[in-house]
Amino acid sequence: MSDFLILFIAGLIGGVMNAVAGGGTFITFPALVFAGIPPVAANATATVAALPGYLAAAISFRREVLTVPRAQLIRLTIWTVVGSAIGSGLLLVSSNAAFSALVPFLLLAATVIFLKDGAIRTFAARHAREVVPFGIATLLPVAIYGGYFNGGLGIVLLALFALWGMTDLNQMNGLKSWLSFALSLISFAIFAIGGMVVWGPAAVMAVGTIAGGLLGAPVSRRIPMAGLRALIAAIGFGMTIIFFLRLYNGG
Repeated sequence: MSDFLILFIAGLIGGVMNAVAGGGTFITFPALVFAGIPPVAANATATVAALPGYLAAAISFRREVLTVPRAQLIRLTIWTVVGSAIGSGLLLVSSNAAFSALVPFLLLAATVIFLKDGAIRTFAARHAREVVPFGIATLLPVAIYGGYFNGGLGIVLLALFALWGMTDLNQMNGLKSWLSFALSLISFAIFAIGGMVVWGPAAVMAVGTIAGGLLGAPVSRRIPMAGLRALIAAIGFGMTIIFFLRLYNGG
């Protein structure tokens, strides 16, 4: 019961974080690992637990999603699904030892991306003319990353959209929510077939993420965004240090 309570609270906090600023993976993935779930299964379970939140966000942004030309939206969704399948497949064949060695670096990269998301999007917008808009060459690597490790996916997608020349933030958030849902749905199917999902913790955490998503809006109105982002970044760096120490100590 104590583990389930911790996982629910982690899902709740992670859901709030994702709703107002992102970075929920910094809480949900470590909580599953510390509950005794092997790292690969913990990553798969965290992705499944986040799926309801992505669906809710996609529904909320359905008007913005529909502003994207249908043929283009279908093409982007297919590429995202393909990338997710590749990334999720790579996770399935990864050993816990190999994935554990990568986790600190993945958490560090996700934290830096979260902390510098504004600068990244600005840089991407300045170089928008240098890439093919809505091209598979830029989307596929991002989708593979998201299928393998979901941390920081939304921030990376927003930066990618800026690189494509998109400027309407609502449309960008809508497309981000839809592609994140499509990506996670494929990951969910692959992880479920591969037997990587720990269903009890996933269900408990999913309930927490849904509740956290609903609480996100009122929380964001009461907490200064700059302070909240600083707190999330501190959590990300803290978890990175902890996982580096675990790797160094062989734990």
